[in-house]
Amino acid sequence: MLLGRNSKCWCGSGEKYKKCHMEFDEKLKEYAKAGYQVPTRDMIKNAEQIEKIKESAKINTAVLDEVAKHIKPGMTTEEINTIVHNFTVEHGAIPAPLGYGGFPKSVCTSINDQICHGIPSEDDVLKAGDIVNVDVSTIYNGYYSDASRMFKIGEVSEEADRLVRVTKECMEMAIANVKPWIPMGIIGATIQEHAHKNGYTVVRDFGGHGIGVDFHEDPFVFHYGNENDGVLMVPGMTFTIEPMINEGGYELYIDQDNEWTSYTDDGKLSAQWENMILVTEDGCEILTY
Repeated sequence: MLLGRNSKCWCGSGEKYKKCHMEFDEKLKEYAKAGYQVPTRDMIKNAEQIEKIKESAKINTAVLDEVAKHIKPGMTTEEINTIVHNFTVEHGAIPAPLGYGGFPKSVCTSINDQICHGIPSEDDVLKAGDIVNVDVSTIYNGYYSDASRMFKIGEVSEEADRLVRVTKECMEMAIANVKPWIPMGIIGATIQEHAHKNGYTVVRDFGGHGIGVDFHEDPFVFHYGNENDGVLMVPGMTFTIEPMINEGGYELYIDQDNEWTSYTDDGKLSAQWENMILVTEDGCEILTY
């Protein structure tokens, strides 16, 4: 739809198009003519939406901080679920995983060779030497946020410690390369290079995603690939970067009993870190730390 200069902007800001996204759209057209894949309008958030997403993200971060205070050997993953659920609800929010696609709990807890989407259980008791990913997602006033952290339970092996550290480095290095008006492929290329340099592999079946107005939005964020591939990152985009790095091969399988939890095919360790990112005019902002 063609908009007049004085029409209300398509982004929902209420501002006139000429003062809001008109110059932005012209720049986007130039990139499209040059052969770049440009984002659709629904990938771009306005200022009001961004502020509400940030409010959700603050609660999401506080939930992970609360888990960090209590997680220890002897704790069950069901106890982690209880902490997450109660803290989220007490702060006026909703745990996004609960009931999503039939997922039965309020958080994902993935231990050792579990890659992601582990279901909390009274039967899963954390012990010294374990590494566990706690993946928290929050809905607050209708807006979504998502982040995860790795926790080392007691003293862990050198191999486990190194995997957790390098995986976090992969995420941080990728975030450092998020800048407007360059292809999203830089994220995957950065993660892949650092993981491979350290002798690890990158899970290919899962990736990051747009988030904010809904739980999972476009674009899909690849954690491997060519730096020149993918949609152009532009100001106002919000998405997750959440590399899953394996000690062995990247192949996986899904638990046939619960149809959620994914495991490394070779039984070796896997780690994941996740943050939620806002693309800004001159770089990016981490929303969930």
